[in-house]
Amino acid sequence: MQFTNHKIERNDPCWCGSGRKYKQCHMHFDEKIKQFERKGFIVPSHKIIKTPEQIQGIRESAKINIAVLDEVADKIHIGMSTEEIDRIVYDTTTKMGGIPAPLNYEGFPKSVCTSINSVVCHGIPDENEILKDGDIINVDVSTIKDGYFSDSSRMFCMGNVDPEWKKLVDVTKECVEIGIENVKPWTTLGDMGAKVHQHALDHGYSVVREIGGHGCGLEFHEDPFVSYVSVPGTEMLMVPGMCFTIEPMVNMGTNRIYEDEDNGWTIYTMDDAPSAQWEVQVVVTEDGCEVITY
Repeated sequence: MQFTNHKIERNDPCWCGSGRKYKQCHMHFDEKIKQFERKGFIVPSHKIIKTPEQIQGIRESAKINIAVLDEVADKIHIGMSTEEIDRIVYDTTTKMGGIPAPLNYEGFPKSVCTSINSVVCHGIPDENEILKDGDIINVDVSTIKDGYFSDSSRMFCMGNVDPEWKKLVDVTKECVEIGIENVKPWTTLGDMGAKVHQHALDHGYSVVREIGGHGCGLEFHEDPFVSYVSVPGTEMLMVPGMCFTIEPMVNMGTNRIYEDEDNGWTIYTMDDAPSAQWEVQVVVTEDGCEVITY
């Protein structure tokens, strides 16, 4: 990826919208990125790097996103349908002035994804799908507020969950926390992703390859794609201002998956083994990252 397609002169206004001259704002920052590009690294374009104003807008969206998941956490229970979860998400989001990002996104029919047991992701809420004792469920909430996007998910264990399934849920959360710890500016997404992958492997699990994290903020899904089966030193360079999700999908069995042919959305494990996922959204900072959603 080419860093920038046009030359900015030293005394031009900075591309970030600060109103300052380029030489007084992002010129040295850009030069550092170009040094990495010349060494063969994949580097982010200006479009990927969020300005302070944009980051604040994403934070405001995230306030709703977190509140929605808190409401789900308060209300979720054995015997409720996933359609009821969808209503909680829609009602809470809209009452707070937001829009559920999944609703009608590329034809998705609901306001939230509810993925139970062997469903890896993109489960569609249904009034006939009832939460049972022993289920594990991922509730994936995405929010738009004033044009800014936020995205996060949590796992919920319903009643008497098999201890091995509970361990899968806990280790997957640890994978996310390891990902957060390894978001460091001027290192690569591959460095971070490899650490996440290794933690899953250490516990005998596999990680889905085809679906991963993504840039998020000005659009629902932006560049870069964030893999969690990556190799150190590969993938895009992380720099301050990048905003993306950390959301490894960890399977107890094989990493092979398939898509529901009927609805064209829901992804299942090929061997029907359980899968877990937690998702957070982060912004890269000068010394690590800010967790926008959790």
